[in-house]
Amino acid sequence: MSFGSMGAFEWLVILLIVLLLFGVGRISKVMGELGRGLRAFKEGLQGELEPKQEEAPGEPLDSDRPMGGT
Repeated sequence: MSFGSMGAFEWLVILLIVLLLFGVGRISKVMGELGRGLRAFKEGLQGELEPKQEEAPGEPLDSDRPMGGT
C-alpha cells in the first residue's frame, strides 16, 4: 500500500477519532452552519445575476427635487 492512497478502514479510523474529539453534536452543528453558508452563497450569486429593478417612472428621483425645503 502506498502512502497516498487510503482505504475504507483508514477512513473509518479517522472518522472515529474525529467523533471522539469533537462529539456528534458539535459536528452536526458545524455541518448545519456550513450548509446555511453554502445556501446563502448560492442565493447571493443568484441575486447578482438577476437585473436590478428600477424605480417607478412616476416617482421623482432625489436629484430632481429642489434643494429648498418647499
